[in-house]
Amino acid sequence: MVAEGGKRGRPAVSGSNSNHNSSGSKAVKTSASATTGAGAGSRSNASGGSKPLGALRHISPIPLRESAEFNGDQGLELPLIRHGNPGSLVLVDGSVHQGFGFGADVPVAGEVVFNTGMVGYPEALTDPSYRGQILVLTYPMVGNYGVPSEDALDAHGLPLYFESRKIHVAGLIVASYSADHSHWNSIKSLGKWLQEHGVPALYGIDTRALTKKIREAGAILGKIEFKTQDKQRGKQKGGAGTNVDFLDPNKTNLVAEVSTKQVRVYGEGNRPRILAFDCGMKYNIIRYFVKHHAVEFTVVPYDYDLQANPSKLEWEGIFISNGPGDPTMCAATIKSLQWAMGLPTPKPIFGICLGNQLLALAAGSTTYKMKYGNRGMNQPCVDMRTTKCYITAQNHGFAVDSGSLPADWKTFFLNANDFTNEGIVHTSKPFFSVQFHPEACGGPTDTAFLFETFINLVRGSPHQLSLLDPSLYQRFKYKKVLLVGSGGLSIGQAGEFDYSGSQAIKALKEEGIEVILINPNVATVQTSKSLGKASPDKVYFLPIRPEVVLDIIKKEKPDGIMVNVGGQTALNVGIKLWESGDLQKHSVRVMGTPINTIVATEDREIFSEKLREIDETLALSYPATNMEEAIAAAKKIGYPVLIRAAYALGGLGSGFAEDEAELIALAEKAFASSSQILIDQDLRGWKEIEYEVVRDIEDNCVTVCNMENFDPLGIHTGDSIVIAPSQTLSNQEYYMLRSTSIKVIRHLGIIGECNIQFALHPESERYCIIEVNARLSRSSALASKATGYPLAYVATKLCLGKDLVSIRNSVTKTTTACFEPSLDYCVVKMPRWDLSKFNRVETRLGSSMISVGEVMAIGRNFEEAIQKAVRMVNPNLDGLDGKCDVAASLDSQMQIPTPHRLFAVQMALERGYSVDAVHALTKIDRWFLSKLKNMALMKAAACKASLDSLNAVSIRALKCHGYSDRQVARYVNSTEVVVRRRRLQLGVRPCVKQIDTLAAEFPAQTNYLYMTYNGSEDDLGPDENGVMVLGCGPYCIGSSVEFDWCAVSAVRQIRTTGMRAVVVNCNPETVSTDYDESDRLFFEELTFERVLDIYEREKAVGIIVSVGGQIANNLANPLFQQGVNILGTSPVDIDRAEDRHQFSELLDSISVDQPSWQELSTISDAKKFANEVGYPVLVRPSFVLSGAAMNVAATPRQLESFLQEAADVSKDKPVVVTKFILNAKEIEFDAVAKAGDILNYAISEHVENAGVHSGDATLVLPAQKLFVETIRKVKRISSAIAKALNITGPFNIQLMAKDNDVKVIECNLRASRTFPFVSKVFDANFITLATRAMLGVPTKAYNISLIDIDYVAVKAPMFSFTRLRGADPTLGVEMASTGEVACFGHDVHEAFLAALIASGFRMPIKTKNVLVSIAEETERLEFLPAVSALLELNYTVLCTPGTGEFYESRGLEVKILSKKAGDKKHPYVIDAIKDNQVDVVINVPEGTKKDEEVTIGYAMRRSAVDFGVPLVTNIKCANLLVEALARHKGIKVQSVESFYRIPTVGWQRENEIM
Repeated sequence: MVAEGGKRGRPAVSGSNSNHNSSGSKAVKTSASATTGAGAGSRSNASGGSKPLGALRHISPIPLRESAEFNGDQGLELPLIRHGNPGSLVLVDGSVHQGFGFGADVPVAGEVVFNTGMVGYPEALTDPSYRGQILVLTYPMVGNYGVPSEDALDAHGLPLYFESRKIHVAGLIVASYSADHSHWNSIKSLGKWLQEHGVPALYGIDTRALTKKIREAGAILGKIEFKTQDKQRGKQKGGAGTNVDFLDPNKTNLVAEVSTKQVRVYGEGNRPRILAFDCGMKYNIIRYFVKHHAVEFTVVPYDYDLQANPSKLEWEGIFISNGPGDPTMCAATIKSLQWAMGLPTPKPIFGICLGNQLLALAAGSTTYKMKYGNRGMNQPCVDMRTTKCYITAQNHGFAVDSGSLPADWKTFFLNANDFTNEGIVHTSKPFFSVQFHPEACGGPTDTAFLFETFINLVRGSPHQLSLLDPSLYQRFKYKKVLLVGSGGLSIGQAGEFDYSGSQAIKALKEEGIEVILINPNVATVQTSKSLGKASPDKVYFLPIRPEVVLDIIKKEKPDGIMVNVGGQTALNVGIKLWESGDLQKHSVRVMGTPINTIVATEDREIFSEKLREIDETLALSYPATNMEEAIAAAKKIGYPVLIRAAYALGGLGSGFAEDEAELIALAEKAFASSSQILIDQDLRGWKEIEYEVVRDIEDNCVTVCNMENFDPLGIHTGDSIVIAPSQTLSNQEYYMLRSTSIKVIRHLGIIGECNIQFALHPESERYCIIEVNARLSRSSALASKATGYPLAYVATKLCLGKDLVSIRNSVTKTTTACFEPSLDYCVVKMPRWDLSKFNRVETRLGSSMISVGEVMAIGRNFEEAIQKAVRMVNPNLDGLDGKCDVAASLDSQMQIPTPHRLFAVQMALERGYSVDAVHALTKIDRWFLSKLKNMALMKAAACKASLDSLNAVSIRALKCHGYSDRQVARYVNSTEVVVRRRRLQLGVRPCVKQIDTLAAEFPAQTNYLYMTYNGSEDDLGPDENGVMVLGCGPYCIGSSVEFDWCAVSAVRQIRTTGMRAVVVNCNPETVSTDYDESDRLFFEELTFERVLDIYEREKAVGIIVSVGGQIANNLANPLFQQGVNILGTSPVDIDRAEDRHQFSELLDSISVDQPSWQELSTISDAKKFANEVGYPVLVRPSFVLSGAAMNVAATPRQLESFLQEAADVSKDKPVVVTKFILNAKEIEFDAVAKAGDILNYAISEHVENAGVHSGDATLVLPAQKLFVETIRKVKRISSAIAKALNITGPFNIQLMAKDNDVKVIECNLRASRTFPFVSKVFDANFITLATRAMLGVPTKAYNISLIDIDYVAVKAPMFSFTRLRGADPTLGVEMASTGEVACFGHDVHEAFLAALIASGFRMPIKTKNVLVSIAEETERLEFLPAVSALLELNYTVLCTPGTGEFYESRGLEVKILSKKAGDKKHPYVIDAIKDNQVDVVINVPEGTKKDEEVTIGYAMRRSAVDFGVPLVTNIKCANLLVEALARHKGIKVQSVESFYRIPTVGWQRENEIM
């Protein structure tokens, strides 16, 4: 370690000293020098123990200088890395764990134990109970927040931030050490502090492997030794580098070493008087007694003879402290306690930790040494009086044998995990003790009430009787539950609610409850039948509206309703039905959190009042119901202010206003979506912290996960990079906010799960509460996957009246769910944005969420996790490298938060910006920035190397920090495959680690896995002969929940077949990443490198790539070239279909018609082709999803622009230009084939003409307006393509028809987004069939007769234009929708109307004013009958001048609105929209035009979106809407099962043939 100050060494167990003596005992001085160089360390292990990592396999590089050289011997020269001397942890079993020193380089011996806490290292290291022990911290990143001042004292003269005046551990072992610390309270690094106290420490050791060893073998003796590079150093400085013998500290009276040597009095003059035996007392105990309970607290040595009482002390109660070692060595203490217990009038006695064992021994019981003890901050302990369970902090290796307790003593507390004794109590005398620390520091203080219990006994207060609540035995037994889903996916409410809902259904079905589901999102797993235990009994594909839900309640008569797993949509419906009295009227119970509590969290005024009742602070906020109130509120707070709509999801309708003008503009839009808006204090720059909290009806309450935003407050958490657990919070901050979370949730009365968000001041402990979400949220899904704790499942069980203690931990299967997970890894959540798809969209990030998806990366350090996350979000990226817009200043790109800011920050650091300079611009915490700086320096060094100069040490150093093979290849001017080959030749491979919720303290029973280079061994061996299924990656426009449905369907079929399923995915919102769904889940990157790593390690029989969308499909050919067995269609044929040029040639070869096409290499050739076939033409890149960079060019200028855009996206793949055919009908052909023969198919039609991306189109199935001859041609063409490509598995073909002439648009040799839709319409799972075909399992073709389906389904898109500020809400060949819904009906009009309402469309019934503005005359003419129909239906038709004059000239009575403000003759059209004078806007722009200029048409469309007015921009949809309005007046409530029961002819259901 580079010298951070002087060092003092000491033996493993030093002589006695006074724990309350500031001087302490003298320590032996030793070497203070350190060197920077170091080799790889020894890779050999003659003893055959744990395999050492080697020098850089596991180190955490800290930059020393901004340059580094390479040489052939060492590769990446180590002066780049600031690290300590090579050291070893040698265990008594002969195993050796190599690491590097960062404390004092002195040898030491002791007992090796582990602590699973994630914060609190200053407190733990100064805990006297760790005397003589080498402490392993399971959380891998240590030192993040440095060490506070030792000179700061409290009112009693005790060190303010520590538990004693010295470090008591013999040594410290961590995985990764952060010398660059960041905290307002920090004055030095952890390494420097350890050096000052002469305590050795090692980092770079696989602490998880070490913990597992201790778990299996028990606490083990060990020693830390160092290799001395300078032989003279040890001689000169007193022995650094010398060896020591193993030493068992438990054979020493450790209490004698740490106990005070003299009597000390605290709070002198207070009453009552407590005499405390100091067996190694933590200072926070003293603070609790004196500060919180105002007692006179007299501390005496552990061996003080109480009977003789030489100091003539007076006391009314006895306290026995914690302490180290074997309790039987404290004979003097036990003797004094026995004397006190025998007094005629016994005085109260209270013991903690060791005090519990001593009291038991004094009572006549026995103690024993535990296998590895309980050390950590999350031990669940059950109060045997009330059965309530508390989370406790513990540090002990011995325990009381409950079976040996005398008859008049009982177990007071019991450990809910291992059932060991956690406390004893006398049945009649005032004696009790607990094994845990009620005053924990670090850790939770949930049981601090025990101090009050003791003091009350001392004061003679009447005993407080603890009784169970009788209502616990009056639990309602649910028989039928209505679960309200979230509807179509939109920004702010995405696939996380499919996961939550699926978990809820599984939990309900386990209890034998009938489940009725309303959810029009046809793409979800939860709306599926016959998919295992998580399938609902009935599904209603209907709009989630209060009146519709009420009709279902009347029909189904459920006794309970769940509105907490369907996002804000379900919550709002539940509130309205409760407030109307309809739920009460029909005896429907709201399950879980009561509605009045939900309202209290949603209504800012009520919420603020609730917080004031418990002295908690809400960010300064005022509600407003009109503009005057909003302006007045802003003046009270002071600008800038945050405007938010109440009862809104994802910050919808919110933004920051710098002045009154901006306030008015934002408030107008916010009022359009809510009757109440909130004016909030601007807290930008504060830290944003979240806790996920769970509470049951018995008031057991735990925080499952805490998370910290990478970005400071001011960016919606859905748009921020989020880190779990928090990295920059101290123990005090972590548990302060945790305690507040529990206090708030208990006060509100929440049952189930909720999320609480805090703003924490970055330079103090000031905080305020931002909000509470009294439901499962986006963060809930993330927290579930980050910790392995299934929040939705557990919350549902709690809604049924179960308690947390009785529910089992789903991962360990043996421990209780009433616990707080310990993580031994770092999780990074990164959002995915798709703003490039939208014209004129605002890219600045703020309080309103605009991301469409997210990924979750797991690593053993931050650098590894964030690099993974970058690749997960965008597979085109190699990792986190600097990138910026050359047209804008780098400073402004860092200052203004956008989706690209992270890359601008990295660019600045690569260019030499200091961490402080970047922090000043961004307010991102310096700790995160220091890690990014490390990466910038590593990149600079790597770019100077050649591949030949990189040895195993160098490559491992890069891989430990998340660098991909492709990234390294770019740095050293090589290729990914070549780098991979060299890496494997050098033996550098990733390890497989488990997510087990308890940091390896208990064995995991599930196979929830991730891969890391920061480890020395795998947690489990390969699972050979499994089938790998690649998931969909992050949700984005074009790849959403429908592909998760496909993946889950495939996985369930694989397992049904009797094969083992291995899932690879990185999306925390998905059902496929529920570890119960597969035999092995790898939460990993969907990259060539990582998928190949898993395939080779698992020895899989093959990979299914066709159910995960385009990301998975694009991996088929690269994997195939490396010998991977791709199941289903050959990657060669996939390539022929994806490559636009090859596919067009294929169609020509089999005489299948297609629009005129040409692959073009120059712009001039493209223009020549366009002139020959005539504009418009379509620009089509290859290997892209959702029509990325696909555009219709109407002019040569547009063609030139679009070709450049396509070339950027398609990279080295061909770009084809085709003739764009106007007014053609688009047709979808979804099918499953085996060896080129079609097994099943569905033909659906688009309502819109070709030119609208299929993902944005309104689909009708079965097709209603296709000629029989057209259908025949479609089938013949599709069959020919299937045979030509020899398809096995799912595929989708898009075609266009005009005048019965059918042409092919494209073919996707994978599942498409329509597969869930067609499967659920036909009640036949296409993916199940496709999976059987790909596995080679016998299959049988379905007997298909489309004309015999006696119902119609319509799939409608869901758009999120309300959140995309400035985006033009028009449709084209590039997809823009974020989700979809589908509804069933007896005809197309009924189904279309229901689907439209389900997508958020409001029927025009308020003013009955319909605004019509159509650009082209042909479409005005087409809409003429519809205008006439509207007038007949008593609607008022408003028109812009051109459109109005057209219809007036044909005798129709319409009203003209002006396109210009200030027109005295006609009202201004924009004002009419803003003033709610319009119910629907029908604005059909010119079909092929992609406007760059701002037109009145754009202004109308944008105003409609901003002010919540339904908008229709397609003439076909507008016509169908009017037809539906004329024919149908309401929605019929009918489950999908009732449609399936409609008699059909010639149709065999799936269950009849499978």
